[in-house]
Amino acid sequence: MPKKTNLILKVLLSVYLCFMSYYLYTHQYYNVDIEAYMGLLYKAEYPEMKIEEIHKKVFAELGEKRPGMFESDLSHEETAKGENTYYKTISENPKVFEEELQLFSVKPFYNFVNLIFFKVGFSASASTFLISILSYVLILYFVFLFLSKILRNHQLAILLTFLLSLFKPLLESSRHASPDSLSCLLLLLSFYVFVIKRNFLIATIFAMLCILTRPEYFIFYSFFYILIFIKRKELQIKNFEFGFSFVYLFLAFSVVQYFNQISWSTLFMNQFTKVQLYPISNPDSFNFQDYLNFIKSKILFEFNSSYFLLLLIFIIVIIYKKFPSIKKNSIPYLFFGFIYLSIFLRFLIFPTMVNRMMIGYYLIIILGLIYIQSSKRFI
Repeated sequence: MPKKTNLILKVLLSVYLCFMSYYLYTHQYYNVDIEAYMGLLYKAEYPEMKIEEIHKKVFAELGEKRPGMFESDLSHEETAKGENTYYKTISENPKVFEEELQLFSVKPFYNFVNLIFFKVGFSASASTFLISILSYVLILYFVFLFLSKILRNHQLAILLTFLLSLFKPLLESSRHASPDSLSCLLLLLSFYVFVIKRNFLIATIFAMLCILTRPEYFIFYSFFYILIFIKRKELQIKNFEFGFSFVYLFLAFSVVQYFNQISWSTLFMNQFTKVQLYPISNPDSFNFQDYLNFIKSKILFEFNSSYFLLLLIFIIVIIYKKFPSIKKNSIPYLFFGFIYLSIFLRFLIFPTMVNRMMIGYYLIIILGLIYIQSSKRFI
């Protein structure tokens, strides 16, 4: 009977995920970054094609999908000077468009997956967000398997999965042409394989792909490897295995940085102080005081507009109740402490906490708390 019930629940989940996939596919949000990812697709598939032709194809397709998408928007206050007219300028100037592409080339694995969809026959615009929908489905299926294994209650597992499927940041990331959902999936898989399956090699591969999808996750993995080093004897991980694994992660991050043509300071200015129309050939000079002023003006607002403070309350209550003595078991405290330290350091580098970009951290925290509450050990 339990096997039959489990099968019924899996079928129910599959039907639900098919419905949600259709909904997401027919309700895609054409965010303004999509034109850059489309441009990179054409550039990779047709390396001989001139930028003027790529520019024409990209904006012709987007003009059909969402007319008026790149008109000047003067309805809101600018964060970075010139952002209200930036995308109109891009839509009219192939040279500006060409340099903008470099801002998005630092996510090679995401662009590679998009290229696969493009080669299969999907349009350039569809290719950029199909992986977000597929990642959404795989994330939820993974969550169900994880919760079923940890809770040993399939009915409760599917109920929690349904609730998480409606989690706003997860839905937002799945409607955008962005690497957020894919990086979240790879992050969860790396932890699942490491913590549950105890396969350090496969976990390392998923972690590398996660970094190649969103390089800033290298910060979090660096801290997590400190925990692995502390527990390496209990985890039966040899020093050379640990060393090689971290070297591979560092190489993945280094490869992205090596081919990156745009400095962090230029990227920061482009997003938060003044739009850089020519970030490669003619970037503005970086003003450190502007950086400090922006950080101070945004830090409280960004953290308050995220879910991190709310989740911190649950972390404190559950961790303290489960492990009242930090001396006897400091790992849970360090684990969640490192998550928040990673988030803070990421904020200092890229001072925004858009919820869809934080979905990986959110789910790691939520699933980590469920794991702690339902398990006698941690890692």
